[in-house]
Amino acid sequence: MATSITANFGGGNYMVAFDEDDIFTTYTASGDTVNNWLSLIYRIHRRRLDRLIVGLDVEWRPSFTRGVPRGPVALLQICVGRRCLVFQILRADYIPDALHDFLEDDRFTFVGVGIHGDVGKLRHEYGLEVRSWQDLRLFPTEKLEKPALESAGLQTLVWEVMEVWPEKPHHVRVSDWDAPRLTGEQLKYACADAFMSFEVGRRLYDDDY
Repeated sequence: MATSITANFGGGNYMVAFDEDDIFTTYTASGDTVNNWLSLIYRIHRRRLDRLIVGLDVEWRPSFTRGVPRGPVALLQICVGRRCLVFQILRADYIPDALHDFLEDDRFTFVGVGIHGDVGKLRHEYGLEVRSWQDLRLFPTEKLEKPALESAGLQTLVWEVMEVWPEKPHHVRVSDWDAPRLTGEQLKYACADAFMSFEVGRRLYDDDY
């Protein structure tokens, strides 16, 4: 199942198609744009903020220093419902207080595969504290009664929960995540990972699988 960009609205706003879902995606390095995106999320979901599931993922600039497997986080992806934020945090003009507040809000549950490492890097490198999070590899072992999923990747979890096998674009190089401008392939990849994390988490929490 391939991901595609179906519309470019300008100003860093795109429509990304994943299976039967259309994801309105905002791509930016602007703190003001992040502020506006978060304000919109609060307005859209104001009636159920106390049980909001948020997909979270990061991409990093690789480090070639011996003994250091990964460089700093270059990209932060957040997905709520059918809206995704792709934030070039390494190139941001500033990191807004609203982002700190959003990540620290314990009404929200942030979900992802290997999210513990992502949370640690965000804290260490940017002082961003994710208060409430859940690794998607652990949750399904109880819900689906499949202990083997504890070591599964995101693709496998998407197949188990959504019955969709996402194709990963092998030619997207992680060394390019700190580029001044992401390619279309990178944007699709970044958006899809955040959306898949959100949707798997939502379905597991809602028993919709």
